[in-house]
Amino acid sequence: MQRWRVPLGFLVAAIFIVLARPRPLTLAAGGAVAVCGLLVRAWASGHIRKNDALAVSGPYAYTRNPLYLGTFILGLGFTVAAAGGWLLFFVLGSLFAALFLGIYLPVMRVEALTLAKLFGEDYERYAAAVPLLFPRLTPYGGSDGRGLKFDMNLYLRYREYRAALGLLVGWCVLALKAFLVK
Repeated sequence: MQRWRVPLGFLVAAIFIVLARPRPLTLAAGGAVAVCGLLVRAWASGHIRKNDALAVSGPYAYTRNPLYLGTFILGLGFTVAAAGGWLLFFVLGSLFAALFLGIYLPVMRVEALTLAKLFGEDYERYAAAVPLLFPRLTPYGGSDGRGLKFDMNLYLRYREYRAALGLLVGWCVLALKAFLVK
């Protein structure tokens, strides 16, 4: 399923664009929500050292999957931006929820098994204390990673800026549709 994330994401984005009936208010509200998701993803990317160290600092102190949480918030923002009414919000929201649950929940499970193999008891303690997706209110305190700061080099290494470019392009397409297509 992990290989299908990006192609299916583009397919759903195309369907969103075709069905979208954005309005200035939904564009503004959805854009604000999507930017929050983008910021969560950026914050998370500066704290993860994939397969080298167990990420428990920054947003990883609140949720085991902040990159996917950011993706969820981004998708919710696009859903709000694209939907010009409640019925369309329900249709697009259902499509997004099906995509997210169908792809990301299995991926999170597979990644959890990989992390358990790599980091053993440290990961087991962390997983028992920190929720899979929706964050806890207080940071996880069972680690030596609390002092780790955001690392811009990690953000750049993982090319997280592409998510910002994707948000900008998607939002511009919706804005064009809102103001030019009647």
